[in-house]
Amino acid sequence: MEKIEVLGSTVDFYKEIQNGLSIYSFDTSMCVPPDPMVNAMAGLQLLDENSQLIMINHKSPAGLFPKIEQDFNFVQEYTSDGKVKVIFTKKSNVSNTDFLQNSCNG
Repeated sequence: MEKIEVLGSTVDFYKEIQNGLSIYSFDTSMCVPPDPMVNAMAGLQLLDENSQLIMINHKSPAGLFPKIEQDFNFVQEYTSDGKVKVIFTKKSNVSNTDFLQNSCNG
């Protein structure tokens, strides 16, 4: 896993490749709003059909989902320490997300 630079992010992002799939990850579980949304929007811009983004957060980022659901699929899991792990993948041939809308009240 290598640390990568992601434009607009406020936390560290990492990239690894597994079976030809690029997996990007970041942890905002110790952050307060708007950092989880800001970093999710920054990370989602990395995705194509051969990649996924993993977000670790202290709770479900419910304000994020309506902003991105046209372009991205997501699955939530709870970790053993009570955090939320969200796995995002890009839907095919769509691009409706306004990545400048990176706050909960936007």
